[in-house]
Amino acid sequence: MRCLVFNGWAAGPETWELCDFDHDWVFDYIEQLDGLPERVMEDFERVVLVGFSMGGTTALRLFAANPQKVAGLVLVSATPRMMECREEGWAGMSPRRLEAFRFGVETIFARDGSRIYAEENLSRGLKYLATTDVRAAIAGTDAALRSSLPVEIIQSERDGVVRPQNAAFLKTAFPRANVTMVPGAEHVLPVSAPELVDAAVENVMKEIEHED
Repeated sequence: MRCLVFNGWAAGPETWELCDFDHDWVFDYIEQLDGLPERVMEDFERVVLVGFSMGGTTALRLFAANPQKVAGLVLVSATPRMMECREEGWAGMSPRRLEAFRFGVETIFARDGSRIYAEENLSRGLKYLATTDVRAAIAGTDAALRSSLPVEIIQSERDGVVRPQNAAFLKTAFPRANVTMVPGAEHVLPVSAPELVDAAVENVMKEIEHED
């Protein structure tokens, strides 16, 4: 079973260094924007998708586009829509907080020459965060398939980037999902709680193996 990992916006490969689970590919956020995961998935019959933050949105988008190929999902600090929508009662980031998010990253990594922190790429990623909403696409997939899909959701209780209320939507969309709420306000759970991510991937893999 192939395991594909999707990183968050402005997150480097070190995000996953403390995690021990086996995986075949880690896609940075620029590769996600450029459509590389779609091309890679064409070569695989079935995959498990592990997504963190923006990468969680990508994993959900890929599931909606290829539901028969996805054998399981691990969603870490993930959301189908990053931005708030007060008219709908959707909890998310305000435009002001998103701009603060940008300012913090650009200030910290101003002298880093990596493509991950290039202004053009950061702006492209922020546009993706600001405009992407995959809720309708998820709802449009086969309900029976979603109800039977092995899914693990890991979410911080006081995450200021991805609101914990979003986990309730994901649980409704994927009724079989196991939800782990982590005390505290950490967003980068692959760093602060790698053991939980490892356990989540292991659980999904075991469920798939048992079904096969």
